[in-house]
Amino acid sequence: MARVLITGASDGLGLAAARSLIADGHAVTAHVRSEGRAEEVSDLLAGAEAVITGDLADRQETVDVARQANMLGRFDAVIHNAGIGSNEPKKITTRDGNAHVLAINALAPFLLTALIERPKRLVYVTSGMHLRGTANVRDMNWETRSWDAEQAYADSKLAMITLAFAVARIWPDVLANAMEPGWVPTKMAGYNAPDDLSLGHVTQIWLAVADDPRAAVTGRYFYHQQEQEPLPLAHDERFQEEVLKAMEALTSVVLPR
Repeated sequence: MARVLITGASDGLGLAAARSLIADGHAVTAHVRSEGRAEEVSDLLAGAEAVITGDLADRQETVDVARQANMLGRFDAVIHNAGIGSNEPKKITTRDGNAHVLAINALAPFLLTALIERPKRLVYVTSGMHLRGTANVRDMNWETRSWDAEQAYADSKLAMITLAFAVARIWPDVLANAMEPGWVPTKMAGYNAPDDLSLGHVTQIWLAVADDPRAAVTGRYFYHQQEQEPLPLAHDERFQEEVLKAMEALTSVVLPR
């Protein structure tokens, strides 16, 4: 049995992963956005070891999510599943002054990675859209660029996969990998998406708990349990350090070395 924390576990792939892991006898801690949402999905998350709450768009609430997680003890795996899509026609700014899509898709995983006691495995749910990401680290928050929702999403997912590979390099005792579920029919991706929803959560579970030697690797990128080639920039150590410095500056938290 493994102890697994899943962010964004109230619906979509996060909920599917949580329910599958619970059914297999693992101890699941499910993160949801609010107490109200936790009550709404209490039946769906029946059997979870714990439920923790916090809005990952908000820095202080994300810090509190890490605090709640640490109070429960060390996890075997943390799955950074929570995310939003590219459907913000105008830039939304959080109360911390960050672009909403960046805050949830990249800054929250960074904060939780830095603040939660190191697990044995880290899984970052990214997207094939990271291949369209740009290296504009100096304007991660879209303060000087004209807003482009799809580009902002792609950039946030590039930042996330780069974080995964940086962690794999800096923390050799942790298995840190990224995966993409495909374009599956969820609320975020749209219900007309063509990929198989039943397979969307399988790879994140596999990377989190499987004894399969193919999953016991680090610094890799997967799609349907098959290793894929990410944007080469994500493996570049200099770029990784630039991304980490940018996220540290935006969150006022430093990734432990």
